[in-house]
Amino acid sequence: MFSIGCHLSSSNGFEAMGKTALKIGANTFQFFTRNPRGSQAKDIDAEDARKLCNILTEHNFAKLVAHAPYTLNPASSRPEVREFAKITMKNDLERMEYVPGNYYNFHPGSHTGLGVEQGIEHIITLLNLIITEEQKTIVLLEGMAGKGSEIGSKFEELAEIIDGVKLKHKIGVCLDTCHLWEAGYDIKNNLDSVLDDFDKTVGLEKLYAIHLNDSKNELGASKDRHEKIGEGNIGLDAIIRIINHEKLRNLPFNLETPNELDGYEKEIYLLKNARQSY
Repeated sequence: MFSIGCHLSSSNGFEAMGKTALKIGANTFQFFTRNPRGSQAKDIDAEDARKLCNILTEHNFAKLVAHAPYTLNPASSRPEVREFAKITMKNDLERMEYVPGNYYNFHPGSHTGLGVEQGIEHIITLLNLIITEEQKTIVLLEGMAGKGSEIGSKFEELAEIIDGVKLKHKIGVCLDTCHLWEAGYDIKNNLDSVLDDFDKTVGLEKLYAIHLNDSKNELGASKDRHEKIGEGNIGLDAIIRIINHEKLRNLPFNLETPNELDGYEKEIYLLKNARQSY
């Protein structure tokens, strides 16, 4: 099944997101667990969550991706920042049990001068504190573009974090096509080589979801500037090869392109047709 969606606002509730996804032709979607630039989270309405679960089942949706807020930095040099990340992520995972069996994606963070190894140790420590055997959510490390002291732009860094997590069946990766490109992985001209590298370093069995974006920048720019599908330096042909690749085609794809709903609807239609005609 080809699963394609986009980032939807959770401000109107769970059921509303499900109905919006159906309206624009999506069969998966991503949403923020709380204010992406802050820490506030709305109380969850259990009945609203139940109605979304019914929509997901009735319409055979793929796994959803909940996204942690951008304000979290579990790799920070400051203990209070790491503590904030721990409290927030633990609460998010508890809230995810209202829509069980889905994914929770977060940015690994920036080491802010500590160095990559110490930053990775902080991330591992946090994950081992918050991930439980009982949770039904799989936590996903997002591969990053490599801005500043970001951790996670190299496959080796993602692999090291996963290696340190005790409950490995509860941890995986979400790759972002713009981030990959800007981190220096040439998914336009050497997609097979990049996937082989990921498989050898991390393991393709750990790849659970894809953020599907074009890039405003050149290969290796490390700036994280998303572009609409087919309007950037990755290009439509490469995006089509990605969604049809035998090692990726069954994953959920979520658009994070600079669009409103009508733009997402057009991109979903474009990609569905590209998948069907391939």
